[in-house]
Amino acid sequence: MQGNSATGCRVLCVASAGGHWVQLQRLRPAWDGCAVTYVTTRAGYEAQVAADAAARGQPAPRIRVVTEASRWQKLKLLRQLAELALILLRTRPQVVVTTGAAPGYFALLLGRRLGARTIWVDSIANAAELSASGARARRHADLWLTQWEHLATPDGPAYAGAVL
Repeated sequence: MQGNSATGCRVLCVASAGGHWVQLQRLRPAWDGCAVTYVTTRAGYEAQVAADAAARGQPAPRIRVVTEASRWQKLKLLRQLAELALILLRTRPQVVVTTGAAPGYFALLLGRRLGARTIWVDSIANAAELSASGARARRHADLWLTQWEHLATPDGPAYAGAVL
């Protein structure tokens, strides 16, 4: 995914707050040099991301915050879906990368329909089985990864390492 914003490499990186966000941040060297927009469910990550970008000599990426929602909060999920649709329409990413959960699933679903390449990296916390979002993401992900070698199968997800 090497590139730079001058060549138009646009990456949308999506993760729920907490552990999903931490794992997504550990992957960030993969999109160095690209025009990155982050999407998460918690305000307050802006300073962390800006400081990290400055330390690496990169421009500060944009960050968008969407409604936090779980599968038991249907109305909030609909709001989150609408918010992600607007973000995707405005940013027109070439690649969507996510470590989950619900906002990542929606970003893959919508991103693929808009022609973006999509990458799902299932949570390191799901050691015994894939996450519910990860299992659903399968049909929307161009690259579907697990961070546990024993969960990889010939039909996917693939194992390419972990971001412990």
